[in-house]
Amino acid sequence: MNLQFDKEKDIHEILSLIPDDSDLIIPLANGEPDLILTAIDENPDRFSALRIHQMLELKDRKYMHRIHPHIQYFSYFLNGYARKAFANGTCELIPNHFHKMPELLELTTKQPLVICQATPMDEQGYFSLGTEAEYAAYFIGKIPFILQINEHMPRTYGTNSIHLSQIVGYIRSDAPLVELKPAIVTNTDRKIAEFVCEHIDHGSTIQVGIGGIPDAVVSLLKHHHDLGIHTEMLTDGVAELAKIGVITGSKKQTHKGKMVATFAFGTNKLYEFMNDNRVLEMLPVNYVNDPRVIAQEDNMISINATTEIDFYGQCASETIAGKYHSSTGGQTDFGSGVQFAKNGKGFICLHSTARNGTVSRIKPTLSPGSVVSTSKNDIDYVVTEYGIAQLKGKSISQRTLALISLAHPQFREELLHEAKRNRLIV
Repeated sequence: MNLQFDKEKDIHEILSLIPDDSDLIIPLANGEPDLILTAIDENPDRFSALRIHQMLELKDRKYMHRIHPHIQYFSYFLNGYARKAFANGTCELIPNHFHKMPELLELTTKQPLVICQATPMDEQGYFSLGTEAEYAAYFIGKIPFILQINEHMPRTYGTNSIHLSQIVGYIRSDAPLVELKPAIVTNTDRKIAEFVCEHIDHGSTIQVGIGGIPDAVVSLLKHHHDLGIHTEMLTDGVAELAKIGVITGSKKQTHKGKMVATFAFGTNKLYEFMNDNRVLEMLPVNYVNDPRVIAQEDNMISINATTEIDFYGQCASETIAGKYHSSTGGQTDFGSGVQFAKNGKGFICLHSTARNGTVSRIKPTLSPGSVVSTSKNDIDYVVTEYGIAQLKGKSISQRTLALISLAHPQFREELLHEAKRNRLIV
């Protein structure tokens, strides 16, 4: 029997491999198997019950909106479609630390099955999860997998390869990968980035996220040398630094000479950079984002964003004006990890205002309904376009004055008045 051809299926056969009453674990971003998920959405009556678990979805699905009442959707980080569904009460949001997500899925699923995109099989019978490792790679060899094979998926290395013998079936679908275009970097982003870069030493190991500020930071690091990468998300900017020799990983304490990430999302240039690149290691999120692992790196730098911060140093990074927008992601993982790293530094960045300059993002108290992502005890540096301040080790009154100095000038008098009224400063 030819095992390869025996396991290649058409879409109806793939659906028949999904047991009724299953918990489907779907990777984020380009790990999402569109052909299979579309078939589930269009053939809901094949199942009496399904539970779908995912973060950062790429496409709108009927099951997110409970059009099929027997199919439940559980999100662990809202993107645009799930955000709307959550606001309408049709999908569930599971609070989590990203590095704990595999553990949560083990705890809460009763008949788990991973369905994901992967590369074509190599000569040794292995498929690569490509742009993904995150929570999906953790389950390789532990639970069943169904693969959607895509020739556009870059072949990557680390611990995100799965053998033909470890899957129950696969189907081919060669749609182009979804691209995440670079953010538009504003003058405000660049100013914030300048303050951050002044505190990044040569030889540091860096974690950067998504958006204009992280992109601006990366663009200003072209004259640094011997930087390392230990990051949740691999981006185009990081790939460009690697191409020009800024990133060598020679000073890293773990995975010396290697770039470490748990997923990647960007343009086709990034995916081409990743393909067959043995300097890059794609590793599961329970390892990459574990604060105990992060803490092993000397001079670890974490750069993240928030939507607002209060005088105590509490950051609401997953809600906007008290309404849920995303989730915690890896902000807390890296924010706590750098606290234990030798010479570690954590930067929380934000524009000083919102709503076209009419609202201050620095507030006496967070907006009602806001959720704290980074606690007052884990805050380190805060950066706006008006400066940078280290809050770690400072009292509440010292924090208050430091944050007011970072606020937009038009709000400082009002903020000072509120601080005195609440007796946070004399």
